[in-house]
Amino acid sequence: MKSHGNENPFVEKIAAKRTKAGQAASRKIAKLQNTEPRIPLSTYRLQFNGDFTFNQAREIVPYLSALGVTHLYASPYLKARPGSRHGYDIIDHNTLNPEIGTYEEFERLCTTLAEHGMGQVLDVVPNHMGVQGGDNAWWLDVLENGQTAAHAGFFDIDWAPVKAKLRGKVLLPVLGNHYGAVLDNGELQLRFDAERGEFGIYYFEHHFPVDPSEYPQVLAYRMDVLSMRLGHDNPVLMEYQSLITAFRNLPPRDEDLAERQLERRRDKEVHKRHLAGLVEQYADIAGFVEQNLLIFNGTAGNSASFDPLHLLIEAQAYRLAFWRVASDEINYRRFFDINDLAGLRMENDEVFDATHQLLLRLVREGKLDGLRLDHPDGLYDPEAYFCKLEAQCKGVGRAPYLVVEKILAVNEALRKSWPVHGTTGYEFTNLLNGLFVATGAAKRMERLYNNFIGAHVDFDDLLYRSKKLIMETALAGELNVLANLLSKIAEADRRTCDYTLNGLRTALAEIVACFRVYRGYISVRDVVAEDRHNIEQAVAMAKRRSTAADTSIFDFLRGVLTLAAAKGKNPEYHRQVLVFAMKFQQFTSPVMAKGLEDTSAYIYHRLLSLNEVGGDPRRFGVTRSAFHRANQARAEHAPHSMSTTSTHDTKRSEDARARLNVLSEIPAAWRLALKHWSRANGNLKRVVDGMQAPTRNDEYFIYQTLLGFWPSGDAGSDEMARFNSRIKEYLIKALREAKVYTSWINPNAAYEDAVTAFADALINAPANGAFPTNFRPFQRRVARLGMFNSLSQTLIKFTAPGVPDIYQGCELWDFSLVDPDNRRPVDFVRRGTLLAALQTLGAQPAQQRGAGVRELCDTMEDGRVKLLVVRSALALRERWPEVFQQGKYLPLAVKGEKADHLCAYARFTGGRAVISLAPRFFARLLGEVDSLPLGEAVWANTTVEIPFHRLGWQYNCVFSGKELGPCQQQSGWFLPVARVLAAFPVGLIAGERVQS
Repeated sequence: MKSHGNENPFVEKIAAKRTKAGQAASRKIAKLQNTEPRIPLSTYRLQFNGDFTFNQAREIVPYLSALGVTHLYASPYLKARPGSRHGYDIIDHNTLNPEIGTYEEFERLCTTLAEHGMGQVLDVVPNHMGVQGGDNAWWLDVLENGQTAAHAGFFDIDWAPVKAKLRGKVLLPVLGNHYGAVLDNGELQLRFDAERGEFGIYYFEHHFPVDPSEYPQVLAYRMDVLSMRLGHDNPVLMEYQSLITAFRNLPPRDEDLAERQLERRRDKEVHKRHLAGLVEQYADIAGFVEQNLLIFNGTAGNSASFDPLHLLIEAQAYRLAFWRVASDEINYRRFFDINDLAGLRMENDEVFDATHQLLLRLVREGKLDGLRLDHPDGLYDPEAYFCKLEAQCKGVGRAPYLVVEKILAVNEALRKSWPVHGTTGYEFTNLLNGLFVATGAAKRMERLYNNFIGAHVDFDDLLYRSKKLIMETALAGELNVLANLLSKIAEADRRTCDYTLNGLRTALAEIVACFRVYRGYISVRDVVAEDRHNIEQAVAMAKRRSTAADTSIFDFLRGVLTLAAAKGKNPEYHRQVLVFAMKFQQFTSPVMAKGLEDTSAYIYHRLLSLNEVGGDPRRFGVTRSAFHRANQARAEHAPHSMSTTSTHDTKRSEDARARLNVLSEIPAAWRLALKHWSRANGNLKRVVDGMQAPTRNDEYFIYQTLLGFWPSGDAGSDEMARFNSRIKEYLIKALREAKVYTSWINPNAAYEDAVTAFADALINAPANGAFPTNFRPFQRRVARLGMFNSLSQTLIKFTAPGVPDIYQGCELWDFSLVDPDNRRPVDFVRRGTLLAALQTLGAQPAQQRGAGVRELCDTMEDGRVKLLVVRSALALRERWPEVFQQGKYLPLAVKGEKADHLCAYARFTGGRAVISLAPRFFARLLGEVDSLPLGEAVWANTTVEIPFHRLGWQYNCVFSGKELGPCQQQSGWFLPVARVLAAFPVGLIAGERVQS
């Protein structure tokens, strides 16, 4: 791993200035009552794991401070499963992850942040926990004790599923083969922990505790042998037999009485300690137990020898099953379809209290200014959770900055009743990206795509089918749980009792497949019009699609989902209807996510830059006027939402999307390139299952992928080898997510090999081959234009309403694929060196500075131009925070022959204004000329109106330091774009009233 240290004296000097400022600010804040949230001016996301620790993060704080970042934005760092790369599989919410560092090391990081005037935002995971393995004490408690476990109510488990054999049990789909085969192979092993007096069943890294009331199956096995050996009246034997009786008499796992449940929890531990003492004290008992273990563990090849172990496993509070075939019977809610992440019942006060002790302590101590709430759509009642979290944080000292990872559909708004500052910014990502997509090319790009693949793809139908597929496979268990709940409601009313379980399940799946948003938020508090409308729309669409003879079942479901069916009914019926409606909402979100983001988006390839988390491939770009309206709304309703362009979840990094957007400007050239490449590479395909591999659709995907991620400049052989490896790993993931010719459940090695071999041949083709000689010039042009796109989107991210976030390393060009590719180590030493050089440039007089800035454009591939935009914008945000946190958003009119190529707006408050000029559509702006988009030769008579200008205002170009004076026309004041963009491709202007 590359060093994360920063020993650059220039960076240290800059950071020292911010340290003094930060200390002064801290003293000022200390005089105030710390009840108001500290809103970040900017955040920098860091991925913590065993390879990037608290100590390493502490080393780069001076660099982040010098960059101008106000808040470190940390991935989850509470105790997770050993070896976790992401931290979302937490197993202990009240302990820091020891692989990341000790509490003392964490405190030193917090101290260093405070010394540099910085704060911290933490990614919090309230929806689920890491389970399986043998690491989560709460989960092990549930497996050992079933419904009587102290933590049984912590997890969202259906203890009364339809299948009688599963009642009172948790299905665990962890086996690598069918249960019988695994058992007969001797892979399931019964072990005894002599120190703790506990039996457990082990399967590789998995540990399944044995119910203590079933210990007698092992302890009393062959009792006649032990009696013969010790004698019937032996006091040790009698004590041993008495202990067996005590285990046998423990209250059962389905005990309802709280007193008896407490009795079980207390007595089982007493009996375990007694057993441990007997085994330690008496060799005959220890030997006997050891011999029984050998018998229970059977002999491979002798199926009957495993009968005792099988009977023991059958008696447990869980059922072990083959992971491939058990999805339709899973009876615990998961994070999506990940078996190792079990849903928490955060609506339970006991669960909230048990999982937030450390978090509230860190807020109380001022170590955390903000919280990013992961996957709130998984929660039973998100709003109730937000309210409780805010209240608890206020109760310990200060309200935190709260943002939620809420994915909003097109035209959906964040709920105003939620006590949060905004979202994590996926809607901003797609809004901003769409600004650089030529909306007028939508139909042409659609025809081009359809003609290439030889088919028409109806995305509405694709999404519907993908969601149905997810419910039939990955989330079938969750659907069954819901259908079972619904069936009980139907049976309780003579007017609906004729509906069958299968009919209800089918209707339920239809409605979920037709749901247009991720989820609704109906609760015990109210049913808002928006939720009712979404349900009505989904039911109506499902009804039209249905082939059922009796569609009244949909009317019944409408009544249940809107709670109308509960009116006038008894309290228990009302409770069941409400519970079902709220659990239904927890289900629609993962179905949408898996169906859209993780299936359809890997099948529909018209323009890959649109296939993003929170995006909609059907929306081909965003008009400038729509972009401005959205930002005005954001400034008014959610000014502190995060503004992000890359995250750990995005399908493609920001700079890769910026490249791919260029294709929308040049559909004719794109069509010709595809025609040439497909002809040149036709002989590289294989025949798999009677078809060419890759298919035309996957081939289309590969070409876009290579254009988006090809290394900048003249990459060396080592870099190209790494790129090749990354691409092939990515292609396998993409193909499996698409679930067309291969999948995670049923991999098709032949098809995957054919696709990766095809990509390998393209990447390693001889330089003078037919494909490289055409591809490389096209790719270089797209890459160059993509850099201009990226500079504009970077400028907008830092000046539009919201809190800009930098995903680790993205202050330079970043061409990362989807996770785990985007979690690669970052070279912070290089970034620190480049930043120091830019700071030296910034200290120069305006004329030299302008020349230096212009020179950066001649070597754009090294990324310094992007770093300049990031650092300059962050510095201005620090200088004038009120403009960005409270300032209005004003779209600026652009006039002239190049008006369509410029997005301009101002943020202003009082006597200060920040003007942003972000060019776009560079392919059409520059044509085939390999030049920079600078000066009058490009911008001609294009102007930007400055309606708020008055005499006494002064304007400076932030990048060049040059003073700019507006010109006056009959219609008002304006800035000539050619002057603003004379030395740099984007414009950032600081305006201030210096005279009244």
